[in-house]
Amino acid sequence: MNIWAEAANLSEKAEKFKALHQGDKAFVLPNPWDIGSAKMLAALGFEALATTSAGFAFSSGKGTSIGEISRREALDHAAEIIAAIPLPVSADLENGYGDAPETVAETVRLAAEIGLAGCTIEDTTGDRDNPIYDRTLAIERIAAAAEAVAKLDRPFMLTARAENYLFGRPDFDDTLARLKGYEAVGADVLYAPGLPDLETISEVCCSVSRPVNVVAGIGLPGVTLVELEKAGVRRISAGSAFARIAYGAMIDAATEIQKTGSFAPFKSAASFTSLERLIKSV
Repeated sequence: MNIWAEAANLSEKAEKFKALHQGDKAFVLPNPWDIGSAKMLAALGFEALATTSAGFAFSSGKGTSIGEISRREALDHAAEIIAAIPLPVSADLENGYGDAPETVAETVRLAAEIGLAGCTIEDTTGDRDNPIYDRTLAIERIAAAAEAVAKLDRPFMLTARAENYLFGRPDFDDTLARLKGYEAVGADVLYAPGLPDLETISEVCCSVSRPVNVVAGIGLPGVTLVELEKAGVRRISAGSAFARIAYGAMIDAATEIQKTGSFAPFKSAASFTSLERLIKSV
């Protein structure tokens, strides 16, 4: 592919990803953790994918704390997935890999350079004693990211995450103030993982004008896509849930083999043919 065709392809995927957020219906944004899972999810008919920092960390034999995966590792991983599938790809880029707004802006510029159609930046510090950035600094960090996006020649969906509920700070007023602040400085998508129920999610959706992302893999047991859509949600991600399902099945099977000596769990394994068919169809 020549440079002009590649640029046109990136713009086309970026426009497609943006359009998904502007429809009347919610869409599911699944999160692969490697090239194989990305190809399989693409083959199953999803319209866009996003990386998962936790899923990638598990597959790399690392923990999920901020900093265990470097910026370079995260971007290289995203680039591999971009190259493997024809769909728009967004990336989980944790806290932007630095405290300073300038660092976050540089992360976003690098993300756009490798061909991502969007990314997510969270307000987590990585410091156990002080896990969430001060609200003013958190908003400044998103403002810097939005300024970097504004200089691009194609859409780039910047998602801003408010992490209070994942770190034992169920402060709705502060969470909503952060989301509104991120919206005011240019975030394209708003995201507060861990919100406790549909009523709270609906209040967020009614309080902001940008698309809201909800992660289906954290809490919200029994909640359906239709219910989230009625609450006003426009994007539903899986986070690390698919990766944890895969690893959970492996652990359960291995544990049963150790305890009972039975290889019965292998009966539920996908066939070679089904997996190869999905991978080779992309």
